[in-house]
Amino acid sequence: MSSNIKNTVPDSWVNVTLKEVGTSVTGNTPSTKDKSNYGAYLPYIKPPQLNNCLIRKSDEYLSEKGAALARILPAFSVLVSCIGNLGRIALNTAPVAFNQQINAVIPYEGLDPKFLFYQAQSHYVRSQLEEKSTATTISIVNKGNFEKVNLNLAPINEQHRIVAKIETLFSELDKGIESLKTAREQLKVYRQAVLKHAFEGKLTAQWREQNKDKLETPPQLLARIQQERQARYQQQLQDWQAAVKGWEKNGKEGKKPGKPIKPKALPSLNDADVEQLGELPIGWMWIRVADVASVGTGITPLKSNLSFYADADVPWVTSGALNDSFVREPSSYVTTKALNETNLRIYPKHTLVVALYGEGKTRGKCSELLIEAATNQAIAATVQEGISEGLRIVLKWYLTKNYEAMRLGSSGGVQPNLNLGIIESMAVPLCTIEEANELASILDVEFSRIEKMDSEVVLQIEKSETLRQSILKKAFSGQLVPQDPNDEPASALLARIQAEKSAHATSKVSHKNSPAKGGRKARSKEAS
Repeated sequence: MSSNIKNTVPDSWVNVTLKEVGTSVTGNTPSTKDKSNYGAYLPYIKPPQLNNCLIRKSDEYLSEKGAALARILPAFSVLVSCIGNLGRIALNTAPVAFNQQINAVIPYEGLDPKFLFYQAQSHYVRSQLEEKSTATTISIVNKGNFEKVNLNLAPINEQHRIVAKIETLFSELDKGIESLKTAREQLKVYRQAVLKHAFEGKLTAQWREQNKDKLETPPQLLARIQQERQARYQQQLQDWQAAVKGWEKNGKEGKKPGKPIKPKALPSLNDADVEQLGELPIGWMWIRVADVASVGTGITPLKSNLSFYADADVPWVTSGALNDSFVREPSSYVTTKALNETNLRIYPKHTLVVALYGEGKTRGKCSELLIEAATNQAIAATVQEGISEGLRIVLKWYLTKNYEAMRLGSSGGVQPNLNLGIIESMAVPLCTIEEANELASILDVEFSRIEKMDSEVVLQIEKSETLRQSILKKAFSGQLVPQDPNDEPASALLARIQAEKSAHATSKVSHKNSPAKGGRKARSKEAS
């Protein structure tokens, strides 16, 4: 019995180690090279399925041949992830096999498996797993340390009462969390509805009526933007030529100044294109991204070249940072040497960035840089030239609204992706600067309100998890349900378990590794 437990429990409870209440087993993986090991016979469990839940099915199954090579758990064993993301928990309600990232405990007869299952979810157990992990890069809790985890053992009748109370409270809590998650989804739907109305002209319909015939038309605006872009390019070209001469005079030291990118002149959208795109509000027109922005990308400096990453201070953004509407912080940093010796480019604040790759939900995501940063090759960066803040915001929200359409417009078969050509030629709406400013102001108010409501929902979800841990803490310190003086003390239960364990060891009972024969007394093959 463990003697170093710091927490106190009722007199009828005892402090134990995990080894004292069950048989510990580490999972394994039948060879994946032999496809015949896998089929539809026995569920095969991996850590992502351990979500503080009951499990009896899996996305992956072993064949009978594979099952003969696996370590099989009888029903009502507690599975715990012990490599990487520590402390993911599940209780199987049918025999399962499991991989080597999981340690499991098969509770001894006389214990309530759910009592151990819920206790394993507590912060008390999770903190012990973290303390007992033996690696720095990837956390690992081996079988020996896993068996040393401390638990609090209650009398068996009290175990049943605690489990029943936890399940009642958790059921109410889960209903509340489900309602909060539904509210978040509804906010997402509302946000999309706001964007839909924005680009149907409904949000600015009254403003447009009040200001008709007073404004520069979109074609006039586009012509002016393109003239300003061309003039800016000519000035950049002159500055570049002067910089190259200076570089040559200095013996061509350092990286040669980069030539400015010439604004692209893509073919205008024809009537057939416009018809497919759908109607715009009166006074708007369809253009291409390249008509108002230069589009570029970045690179990933060679990872093996440490001089590109050691003591780095140049902000660098990867596509994983594009999950929010804004990129406020870099993904990591690269060195000035990487900037000088590769094709990396620093993009200015307010550049719109779009993820080009990603099979999950990344590809097509659009965010706005709130920092100056370089990007990796998985990002298309659109630098808007000669347009107002309002037009930039309208462009951003249109790209955000068309996230799914952008994904469908990907090229490639095995790994679909967007590319610079697709982004450059993408059709986007253009309205007058004044209407764009009005629309941007309306969207700012609406989205600020949505973000505030979403933050409140997230806070409530976080509070729910805190309450869940509070329930578990009370449960396993004897404060959730009252003690009954007529209950047999846990010490007597533990003594009986140990006596039965000794009797089993003496008789050397053979336990076969078969799901068909895996009852409560069955024992899995021990980890070597």
